[in-house]
Amino acid sequence: MKLCRFISKGRVHQGVYRDGLLLDEAGEAHDPEGVTWLLPFTPGKVIGVALNYADHAEELGLSRPEEPALFWKPNSSLLPHKGVVRYPKGVEFMHYEVELAVVVGRPMRKVKVKDALDYVLGYTIANDLVVRDYVSNTFRPPIRAKGRDTFGPLGPFLVVGGVEDPQNLTLRAYVNGELRQEGHTSRMLYSVAELLEYISEFMTLEPYDVILTGTPKGISRVGPGDVMRLEIEGLGALENPIEEEA
Repeated sequence: MKLCRFISKGRVHQGVYRDGLLLDEAGEAHDPEGVTWLLPFTPGKVIGVALNYADHAEELGLSRPEEPALFWKPNSSLLPHKGVVRYPKGVEFMHYEVELAVVVGRPMRKVKVKDALDYVLGYTIANDLVVRDYVSNTFRPPIRAKGRDTFGPLGPFLVVGGVEDPQNLTLRAYVNGELRQEGHTSRMLYSVAELLEYISEFMTLEPYDVILTGTPKGISRVGPGDVMRLEIEGLGALENPIEEEA
């Protein structure tokens, strides 16, 4: 089931996506191109995982982490499907990162790998945008580089019950219709279940907390006027244009 939230005719709706249409609480159909999209749910904590694909670490010239490398993604950075990403003035290298986002369904504390996926509510698509200019010290969490307003597109759907195996999904990123990035979740260094075990060992994960699981090789520069479209099979497509900030 693909759950969503949107504004239509001045009202906020929680609905589902089915057969190319958005169905609201009353079953009324809405054209996806005629609504204002919202985040599909209200996230709790948002935790990112850096360098979770070996080929991405290699393209950046960085060594593989010996354990999951975590960082915070501020909730103020989150942006819905079709929302406008603001390009910071004066920066030289900003790029997208298509990522599988895991949404927690119930409280987790010291959960083992074999049970971890039972605590997952669903999945969505994330774009972990980065200004590479600001990444000068890999031992310091990249808050300035990744935490800017609009730098966390998420959605368009919360997919519940539609993913049999989170380690068997293809990820793709397009810029202006051109395929720029492609990978597969089987190439993660730490699987979804392993990440949940690792994080829940020292931190209670709560319903609607989000884990961004890393990106594969294939990043490239984007800028004002570009449109990013990120796809993960079974989860839909997350699209956001870029405009220069005022």
